[in-house]
Amino acid sequence: MIRSIVELDLQARSPEELSARRNPVRIGAVGYLNSKPLIEGLSDELPARQFRLDYPSRLADDLAQDRLDVALIPSVEYFLNPDYEIVSDACVATRGPVLSVKLYSRVPIGGIRSLALDEGSRTSATLARLMLLERFGVNPRLESLPLSRSTEDSRADAVLLIGDRAIHPPVEQFEHIWDLGEEWVQWTGFPFVFAMWVSRTRQYDAAVAELLGQARDRGLRTLETIAHREASPLGISPETACRYLKENLHFCLGSAERKGLELFRQLLIESGLTPLRFGKQDR
Repeated sequence: MIRSIVELDLQARSPEELSARRNPVRIGAVGYLNSKPLIEGLSDELPARQFRLDYPSRLADDLAQDRLDVALIPSVEYFLNPDYEIVSDACVATRGPVLSVKLYSRVPIGGIRSLALDEGSRTSATLARLMLLERFGVNPRLESLPLSRSTEDSRADAVLLIGDRAIHPPVEQFEHIWDLGEEWVQWTGFPFVFAMWVSRTRQYDAAVAELLGQARDRGLRTLETIAHREASPLGISPETACRYLKENLHFCLGSAERKGLELFRQLLIESGLTPLRFGKQDR
């Protein structure tokens, strides 16, 4: 993955803002297709700045360890630190089928006893475990599916795939396929928020919110351009990429999204589930 850090040179109008200039904001984002509309044009807006792209779990770790000031992190990570603040209404969310988060099962859903979890994100893994527990009373034995492995390498009853590789159907034929976005919306009636921009330092909120909001709005105006640019490296058609960005995802954190986010948090508290941490390979 490409890695860099955006440094915002805030216009100083107060001692606090002057301090911010001496300590530029470090921003981390995700390089998946589903996040491209949120970062569209940032490198053009700030050509001399540095900007980090990385896996969601690594961004979450770096934000927690103060190596980043603002990051696009999995929603479950937002729940873990009371000091975290949402700094923008830009997000990655779905109001129905999401396409890129799927559970493939070799047995009936209620009969899942072992589950291989994609190591790329913690939110989707936690969501899968939550719905299996709450809807079917299933608490399967868990194992990790390294990013370098395919579904055929796992003997688990079910496999969770996320991100760009979930868009490609596995070669193996599975008995049941769950689109987690669709299942969540049918179950709760609320959108599901996969990731949002979060900060530990509120002094940057106004400047960062403006920057990230502008990038998101620019991305929404150019979804077809993004789809055509990103499709080929992923091995999908521009039409598939465009439908994914336009129909499966949306990028605004509104009232319904916030209610869905809060419901997710409450259900996790009641269930006792916590985000999984696989260690180094999760990065």
